[in-house]
Amino acid sequence: MSRPRIVLTRRWPAAVEQRLAERYEVVVNEDDHPLSPAELRDALMSADAVLTTVSDRIDAEVLAVDAPRAKVLVNYGVGFNHIDVAAATARGIVVTNTPDVLTDCTADLALTLMLMIARRAGEGEREVRAGAWSGWRPTHLVGSRVSGKILGLIGMGRIGRAVARRAQFGFGMQVLYFNRSPVPASELEGLDARACHSVEEVLARADFVSLHCPGGVTNRHLINRERLAHMQRHAFLINTARGDVVDEAALAWALTNGIIAGAGLDVYEAEPHVNEDLLALPNVVLLPHLGSATEETRVGMGLRAMQNLDAFFDGRTPPDRVA
Repeated sequence: MSRPRIVLTRRWPAAVEQRLAERYEVVVNEDDHPLSPAELRDALMSADAVLTTVSDRIDAEVLAVDAPRAKVLVNYGVGFNHIDVAAATARGIVVTNTPDVLTDCTADLALTLMLMIARRAGEGEREVRAGAWSGWRPTHLVGSRVSGKILGLIGMGRIGRAVARRAQFGFGMQVLYFNRSPVPASELEGLDARACHSVEEVLARADFVSLHCPGGVTNRHLINRERLAHMQRHAFLINTARGDVVDEAALAWALTNGIIAGAGLDVYEAEPHVNEDLLALPNVVLLPHLGSATEETRVGMGLRAMQNLDAFFDGRTPPDRVA
């Protein structure tokens, strides 16, 4: 009996690729380039499953192939707004993701960005590398404390709650949050976090605002000029969620004009392109989508994806089916 044929759109950790090859006929993207729409369509036509990542735009046009062979899209990552789920469902294609596995590492990175931008660590690192550091002095690169400040969270899902725990118990921060649906007390796990009635309330009160909401049509440019103007001038914006949640042109305007003090970004609207105005600003830390980039997490994501793949081909409902 032939094994199911699967296409990996990007290279996965070697340990996971090896495990996949033991059960499946694996087609690997040898040079790890982002697949074009034509290549994605070919994968849908030639494989039983396509294993996708955030770098793949699986829109209605890509999915509009005649009689796709692939019946499941197994996404390597928790976010799936790069997949047109409605179009996939209409074609009879199941979609899965990998929740839980990357929660802690993404929360760690949100705190990393908070510390880096507040303490001007990016500026300092660039200065040292450029050979421009002239030595310690009382007024050099004076930043802002993180401990004891107010953290506002937009989105209080798994990652938002993980950030809240680190902030409250590690840095003694007061936590505010806005979530579209009520968060049960049982999920707060002892957190002393105050729910706010609106995004604007969080923005107006917080010293640090960290985004942990889904991307896509609903939240596109959730943080725009109008909402940035609600923030305090000493406040910082952190985004480890999805790039399209922030209007990057509006953010560059706010940073240039002192509307807010700084920002830390790990995700962007048109990855890997980064807004040119942001690149020129000193008061923003820019990381290349490192939220889940630890060995433990990336392997864990691959194994979680494989659980979904195995369940599908064993005739069971994938544990992380989103559509």
